[in-house]
Amino acid sequence: MSYNYGGPQPPYPPQGQQYPPPPQQQQYRYQQQPYPPPQNQGPPPVPYGSHPGSQYPPQQGQYPPQGQYPPPPQQQHSPYPPQQAPYGQPPPPQQHSPYPPQQAPYGQPPPQGYPPAGQAHGPPTPASPGYDPSHQAHVDTSRDAEGLRQAMKGLGTNENQLTQILARVPDPVIMANLRQTFNQRFRRDLLNDIASETSSYYKEGLEALVRGPLQQDVHNLNDAIKGLGTKENVLDDVLLARSNADIRAIKQEYQKVTRRSLESDVKADLSLKTERLFTMALAAQRQEDSAPVLPQQVDHAVSELHRSMEGRVGTDQVTVCQIFTSHSDGQLRAISHAFQRKYHKSLVSVVRSQFSGHMQEALLRILTAAEDRAMSDAVRLEETMKGAGTKDRMLVNRLVRAHWDKSHLNQVKGAYRHAFNKDLAARVRGETSSHYQKLMLALIE
Repeated sequence: MSYNYGGPQPPYPPQGQQYPPPPQQQQYRYQQQPYPPPQNQGPPPVPYGSHPGSQYPPQQGQYPPQGQYPPPPQQQHSPYPPQQAPYGQPPPPQQHSPYPPQQAPYGQPPPQGYPPAGQAHGPPTPASPGYDPSHQAHVDTSRDAEGLRQAMKGLGTNENQLTQILARVPDPVIMANLRQTFNQRFRRDLLNDIASETSSYYKEGLEALVRGPLQQDVHNLNDAIKGLGTKENVLDDVLLARSNADIRAIKQEYQKVTRRSLESDVKADLSLKTERLFTMALAAQRQEDSAPVLPQQVDHAVSELHRSMEGRVGTDQVTVCQIFTSHSDGQLRAISHAFQRKYHKSLVSVVRSQFSGHMQEALLRILTAAEDRAMSDAVRLEETMKGAGTKDRMLVNRLVRAHWDKSHLNQVKGAYRHAFNKDLAARVRGETSSHYQKLMLALIE
């Protein structure tokens, strides 16, 4: 079963009204009723910092258990964006709108004048957890470091203990703390020990967890670029539909690790058409999530997209790429709905008809993530498992990446059930085995 992105979409507000704010303020919904929670998920996960059967009290400074994380930013000053409601549920009411007042009509300069060229409107979207090196976890991870060492020293490896400890580390910042504690305490390298004590996709899953999302992105990019041919799906996963802050962090870490420019490496490995698209994405100049969605600008973008794809002989690919890579998710979502309303066909279907190959896949990645990121990620997880054989490496990377944001993962699980009428955990269970299976299920459940 496949999910049709080009099907009918819910109506958008009439012209002349302000479009909905970006996803963190208002959740885009495929249906009005919330999704029911998945059934038969088994016992709840063991809270981070505790061990089955242990009665010791949590150590001072220990991270809160799963489901009991610190309250949202309005109660506690957190550097991370607020969590979203479960997939399909309406957003909480906003007390204070973060958006600027309505701007001047299209074509007239705003009262404060235009911003410098290339500058995105609004406060910048914060980097995702694990992408800001200034974030540090002030927690004691020594007990889990001891547990990891015990699981790998001597004859044999206790894979169950490795899975239990690493799968429940709640965020990349604490994982970095645990990795540093292990390396300093035992004068060893956690990644090297895992590589020597485990194998196959189970090993790759553990390594992805220990690296954290930023280093794993860089590892995957380097692997995709340096080998024979370029693994386009890796470039799409890592570099498209990302915030400006995340792109800048990835470029900086890639330069630090490889001593090479990511822009130069990507440009050298792609064809001219897709190279332009990724060059625009790597410029990290898209509108921030806080930027307003103005109907006049939406109408202009819709007309330009139609002119560039269906209103001429041939396709103006540069214009399409520029529109897709310069707008925020909220703006692209508004553009997609306005296009459907004006031309009675979905923007997704037009992209499919006008483009092919990697360019089509890349543009659809950007567009579907803007329309509904949880559904887009759910479909991409299904793509790793459908057909003959499982694309295990792709499954590992996409599932570990989703796992770092539990709120988003819950939305992905709801979207997966909505699209494919089955639980994501059950689907993964049927496609994996042994300790690899246990690790993937621990990340989901």
